[in-house]
Amino acid sequence: MCRPLLYLDVDGVLNPFAAKPEKRPAGYATHRLMPAAWLERHPNTPPSRVKPLRVWLNPAHGPALLALADVFDLVWATTWEHEANTMIGPLIGLPELPVVEWKSPGRFGPDGTFWKTAELIQHAARRSFAWVDDDISTRDRRFTEHYHDGAALLHYVNPARGLVDTDFAVLREWAICQTDVAGSAA
Repeated sequence: MCRPLLYLDVDGVLNPFAAKPEKRPAGYATHRLMPAAWLERHPNTPPSRVKPLRVWLNPAHGPALLALADVFDLVWATTWEHEANTMIGPLIGLPELPVVEWKSPGRFGPDGTFWKTAELIQHAARRSFAWVDDDISTRDRRFTEHYHDGAALLHYVNPARGLVDTDFAVLREWAICQTDVAGSAA
């Protein structure tokens, strides 16, 4: 039996970028990072002159996510792609994780969905999954229910606060329920 996947976004989920600059949530540390996508946003500026991106990360998230690794297989599902392993994971204590490599980042998805939705369904390949993101809508949930054969939890995270204890509890409970359902079907 396969454990469900847990698709992890960075911005809005681990990095509560929408919080007011003077209202950084408790427990977060400020980091200045230069992901490739950030440099690409400044094509006419020499890299040495680009101001690094402010990223707030909570070091408690690494251990909390690792605790979920007993019921999930963790996967980066972020525009940071492989840079999540080199820039984000080490700062919160995560090992290298598999990465969803986007085929069409930033484009609109089918039926008005977020652009990640259809690609995550394809990536999951019928496997149960939970997805934490700040861009999940009712359309994404309906699309997933219609096109994904496995169980799925699309869990919205407020981008002004990031992941909180209740989010971790919801994820754990959902994964345990999936294990119970799969075990009783066997």
